[in-house]
Amino acid sequence: MTDVKKVADEADMIVNGYAYTQNEEGCRVLNLNRPDKATVLSKTGEVLETSMDDIEIQIVKSYLEKNKKFMEGWNAEVL
Repeated sequence: MTDVKKVADEADMIVNGYAYTQNEEGCRVLNLNRPDKATVLSKTGEVLETSMDDIEIQIVKSYLEKNKKFMEGWNAEVL
């Protein structure tokens, strides 16, 4: 089971209940209100793994695009 508090504490950014954490591949995103919903995005915005539906994926990508300036070190080209 996912330790939601630990994920939230270690997140680089939290937007509207989604925790964004940078990793080597790009960015891991966890819905803190529904920890069974997560996705991994590449630095170019490609979905590498997910348990989210298409609508929720578009929502988290949109949040990342609008708020990436607040994520230290994030340098995705496409997003």
